[in-house]
Amino acid sequence: MELNQLKLLFNEFGENVRFEYDLKKKNWCNIGGKSKIFYKSNNLNELVIFLKKLNNKEKVFILGAGSNTLISDNIFNGVVIKLGKNFNNISLLGEDIIIAGSAVLDKSLSEFAMSNSLSGFEFLSCIPGTIGGGIRMNAGCFGNEFRDILLSIQAIDKVGNVKTILSKDIKFEYRNNNLPDDLIFLSASFKGTKGNLIQINDEISRLKIEKEKNQPTKIKTSGSTFKNPTSQTKKKVWELIKESIPLDTNFGDAYISDKHCNFFVNKGNATFEDMIKLINFVSENVFKKTGIRLEKEIKILE
Repeated sequence: MELNQLKLLFNEFGENVRFEYDLKKKNWCNIGGKSKIFYKSNNLNELVIFLKKLNNKEKVFILGAGSNTLISDNIFNGVVIKLGKNFNNISLLGEDIIIAGSAVLDKSLSEFAMSNSLSGFEFLSCIPGTIGGGIRMNAGCFGNEFRDILLSIQAIDKVGNVKTILSKDIKFEYRNNNLPDDLIFLSASFKGTKGNLIQINDEISRLKIEKEKNQPTKIKTSGSTFKNPTSQTKKKVWELIKESIPLDTNFGDAYISDKHCNFFVNKGNATFEDMIKLINFVSENVFKKTGIRLEKEIKILE
């Protein structure tokens, strides 16, 4: 649809809908151009109306915390949706079930579980990003994944139909699941195990120390670049990268992290093209050296 048509169509949403919106500051890597439309939805009713008006006539990308996302420097010819304050609530149901909005940060869910003496959520303290993004990729670390604690999700499709899906009906895989790409996650229910608050806190502290030792933090990165190729080798992806390329390789300001070579870093003003060149260089050389084809873990918006 033409931009002028879209401005008329979404006039009622006021400041919640922006046009030709800069995305560079909306992702951890600090790279990216603009989106034709950027919509911040503050509640479900608004989101339903917006999607019904859009009527699946534009590409849609859901942006969470931007922690595992690489955005093109070109304009995204579609709609970027970010879920706002009413998707950021957490509540306790009974003694061991937590309901969390999809915009809730993973670490916030971990902290809420600890405050209610619920274990099983400790690993989330080390995962950047939101609940929605975590479900989408079945995020995990230290041997735990979202599927281990998930009971159900509430979601909406791109024409405004809301549905509930039980975890047992979802086929989870390593960093993946079989949920349709057109689903927008609204909230989820999780089940924990009653535990000891001090022991839970100690476990969170232990995991954070382990992460700090092995992964870069407080820098411009999109997190783990490639998935571990579990179906092809027992080796971790960082081992394959280390075996295959010089770790001081860079393209412009796109570098490989000194701390973990599956993390690629924007050390200044790296462009999307710089980062893609580095990703492709690593992938191609790992394949030449090992015969293993790497699959990207980061989400790319272009």
